[in-house]
Amino acid sequence: METKNTTELEAFVLSGLTYQPEWQIPLFLVFLVMYLITMVGNLGLIALICNDPHLHIPMYLFLGSLAFVDAWLSSTVSPKMLVNFFAKSKMISFSECMIQFFSFAICAITECFLLATMAYDRYVAICKPLFYPVIMSKTLCIRLLVLSFLGGLLHAIIHGSLLFRLTFCNSVIVHHFYCDMIPLFRISCTDPSINILILFIFSGSIQVFTILTVLVSYTLVLFTILKKKSLQGIRKAFSTCGAHLLSVSLYYGSLLFMYVRPGSAQADDQDMMDSLFYTVIIPFLNPMIYSLRNEKVIDSLRKMLKRNV
Repeated sequence: METKNTTELEAFVLSGLTYQPEWQIPLFLVFLVMYLITMVGNLGLIALICNDPHLHIPMYLFLGSLAFVDAWLSSTVSPKMLVNFFAKSKMISFSECMIQFFSFAICAITECFLLATMAYDRYVAICKPLFYPVIMSKTLCIRLLVLSFLGGLLHAIIHGSLLFRLTFCNSVIVHHFYCDMIPLFRISCTDPSINILILFIFSGSIQVFTILTVLVSYTLVLFTILKKKSLQGIRKAFSTCGAHLLSVSLYYGSLLFMYVRPGSAQADDQDMMDSLFYTVIIPFLNPMIYSLRNEKVIDSLRKMLKRNV
């Protein structure tokens, strides 16, 4: 293909997850089941929170927002990936590619801010329980949610705009299963150094800020829990915080490895495995991580099932 500006480029080709035909059907079935469970789990959690007045508190407002972002993220990536397992042509138009990246970027950064917000909420609830209703007011909760989504939107606009300065002439084959920045940088004829620098500054800053918020919040929570003399209170606090810490560790572990050092020489297969983890596997696991370890969610689910039986 001749050298063209990205605005004139007609399409890319997504290489997908596997080059081996014998793995196509098993992988398709596995990821199809995971996607369906992801959607049922996250949308079901949202419905449960909306329908139960006992769950209309900040903790579950943030959890419902996280479930919404997980469902959105999974729907941004999984349908195209599933179609490409059997598609003869794995082409994706330039406009579709940019929309997919834009949607993914909003979700990825919004989730970072939501995880930090949830950590702060647990800090206030456990360390300052008497002041919790005052501090975590409805106004503050709405502001935190709006800021989280605005942060994701701003991040997507900045990096999406910078992609338009790149030209692609060496290849139109993107060695990935969805449109992401780093695979696009690798096939760019334009020097992507500016893009990489901006990516490192913005993504690095956001992740450092949100990770520090999580670490500081849970360090203070840990000290407070250890001071408690009630064994039941300790178990309840650890149960609630443990689920969130597990989700945070899984998400940030893969995201940091992928984006904080975008200039490092990583194999395409390793990049795809990292991306697969935080775009498909974590949205699949989150509803189970939060629901199975949360007594209020389980009780609410039981009540709903009894009403419908």
